[in-house]
Amino acid sequence: MSVWSALAITLVVGAMTYGMRAIAIVGLADREIPLPIQRMLKSVGPAVLAALALNLAAGGEGSGPSISWPEALSLVAAAAAAWWSRNVIVSLVAGMSVLWIASALL
Repeated sequence: MSVWSALAITLVVGAMTYGMRAIAIVGLADREIPLPIQRMLKSVGPAVLAALALNLAAGGEGSGPSISWPEALSLVAAAAAAWWSRNVIVSLVAGMSVLWIASALL
């Protein structure tokens, strides 16, 4: 594949993605999102972060679980902070702090 073909494909896919998002935004611009959907949307961020963390812990490359002690400690700290505070930012700060400290010490 030539550079121009790759560039053209990238631009077309980018324009299609932008168009799909713009249609959703424009289509919902003057409408009120129902309360049950608003409550469900609050869980999207934590669910994505949990999926990424579990993918890391389970070995996302298909080679099986390969997690180090600092990573395991940070996952436990982030889970405890999330359970205690019910706040994504607090859990991120707790997990990353423990990861950095444990990586420096272990």
